[in-house]
Amino acid sequence: MGRVRKALRGRLVAGGLVTAVAVVGFGLYWFQPWKLWQDTTVDEALPGAVASSGPPTVAPSATVAGSGAPADGPSTLASGALVSHEHATSGTVKLLRLADGSHVVRLENLDTSNGPDLRVWLTDAPVKEGRDGWHVFDDGEYVSLGKLKGNKGSQNYTLPDDVDPSRYTSVSIWCDRFDVSFGAAELARA
Repeated sequence: MGRVRKALRGRLVAGGLVTAVAVVGFGLYWFQPWKLWQDTTVDEALPGAVASSGPPTVAPSATVAGSGAPADGPSTLASGALVSHEHATSGTVKLLRLADGSHVVRLENLDTSNGPDLRVWLTDAPVKEGRDGWHVFDDGEYVSLGKLKGNKGSQNYTLPDDVDPSRYTSVSIWCDRFDVSFGAAELARA
């Protein structure tokens, strides 16, 4: 009888250890706590600021037909300052119309925490300060512009051609894994 108890106890201990390792492994994968100490800096140039290698197709003082955008650079349609939500977040957001009529969301001087599965969302939700603003951005209409390229710096996110930017009023740095906003900016029209 003593051997049977010892064998059962050994199996229980081994099973408990395997379960504990699996739980810790899943927790590390899910939360990715090491990202709190890892920063990724991305500094992209302002779109349209780089001269093309070919000859210009439009005179420098002209505008793109029907868009009101200058032919030689982007125009700011809306902008706002980022406010903190789940994590301390700062920087500015600009909604730009490029010379070719396309649109870009530009994050400038972004500074936020790194995290798992961060996205840039263009939304129709109002920006609320503090905890009240953490979970509002997935309640209405939103467009995911892709994964956050870096938690620091300046970066550009192109809007799909079928997205009407006038329908959206804010931008959120959204953690898709935990359904929470790290920070957001209300877009004030220029």
